[in-house]
Amino acid sequence: MKKIGIFYGSSTGVCESIAEKIAEKLQIASSDVNTPDKISSMAANYDVLLLGSSTWGSGELQDDWYDGLDALKNVDLTGKTVAFFGCGDSSSFCDTFCDAMGLIYEGIKDKGCNFVGRVSTADYNFSSSVAVVDNEFIGLALDEVNEDYKTDDRINAWIESIRPSI
Repeated sequence: MKKIGIFYGSSTGVCESIAEKIAEKLQIASSDVNTPDKISSMAANYDVLLLGSSTWGSGELQDDWYDGLDALKNVDLTGKTVAFFGCGDSSSFCDTFCDAMGLIYEGIKDKGCNFVGRVSTADYNFSSSVAVVDNEFIGLALDEVNEDYKTDDRINAWIESIRPSI
């Protein structure tokens, strides 16, 4: 397996616990699980970046990702593999569900990296998301508010889908 770094933004601990679950399932050391403020100094150490964010307000990035995304835009991502995971509320914010993943993707989509881990929208109830490209989520979308009972199965399926690329 390639060297994997997980970078997540979490205000309430939900996205952090998701990052930790993913790290545990992929046997990634806790030292390789970090917040976006470390991305500029650490991204070069990894072949694979797993980027996670919760979505806030009306489709906004989690606070740590504002500076983190600016830093990431200045990192050489050529040849790196990137996968996304995100948390949102598909009921109360059905028109901006997991938008933060899409915002990060939009910021780096032309940086020469290889994106993996798209997820079908078929098993989700929402009305709109900028994280949907060509009728699929660009990464793992999770709803810990309304569908937490689906989280483990969704994580496991996503990991299996990205495993050949990482």
